[in-house]
Amino acid sequence: MAGHSSTEQDPGLTLTTQQPVAQQRIVDLLQAAWAVFVKDLRIELRTRYAINAMVLFAACTAMMVSIGTTFIGLRRTEEALLIQASLLWIALLFAAISGLSRGFVHEEETRTLAALRLAAPAIAVYLGKFLLNLALLALLGLITSLLFIVLVRVQVGSPLAFLGMLAAGGLSLATSTTILAAIITRASFKNALFAVLAFPLLVPPLIIAIQGTAATLADGGGVVALPALQFLIAYSVAMFVASLLLFRFVWEA
Repeated sequence: MAGHSSTEQDPGLTLTTQQPVAQQRIVDLLQAAWAVFVKDLRIELRTRYAINAMVLFAACTAMMVSIGTTFIGLRRTEEALLIQASLLWIALLFAAISGLSRGFVHEEETRTLAALRLAAPAIAVYLGKFLLNLALLALLGLITSLLFIVLVRVQVGSPLAFLGMLAAGGLSLATSTTILAAIITRASFKNALFAVLAFPLLVPPLIIAIQGTAATLADGGGVVALPALQFLIAYSVAMFVASLLLFRFVWEA
């Protein structure tokens, strides 16, 4: 009996020893993802390629829309609010397309893809690039919305709901564009292919974001925009999970 009890393993002890190992793997993964994010952020702050491209496009769009609406003289109707929301998200979409593909393209141009594959796991690379795109979209959304409010004289009826729509729409853009940027890394015509692949994925959330944003511009439209906000969050979660599952195959191809 004594020999049998000494060789038998305790299931509870095995479970408790496995938990710290799993927790340590998660911590290591998050640290690697943060290191990738910090590296890319430093490169972007030094070169400012994506920031300059996106901000310049957003500023030019806001200026042209401001000049056009001055001559037209839009009244505050449902159609006018829908037009303003459409122009805002079109500016955000094309500004994002012009700059968000740089995360992986820069690695290909500088021949650092192989080193990055050795330095960090695939999921950590995706999370780091995703965090960078999310930060860039947060900055872009803030600047673009302020430009539209000042230049186009957009009046926001529900500020909190408006910020929520910007955050949810930016999250859906980040989840979609990050995996697409990885797919087109080795393509010959990267920018053209990125735009072609992005439109089918971004049209549905873009339409919902326009409708929800138009509702937030109206007085007391925060409740009306709640279904649109829920759709964008659900879309972002689905795209994020799908990207995590597919990225390893894209990254190691």
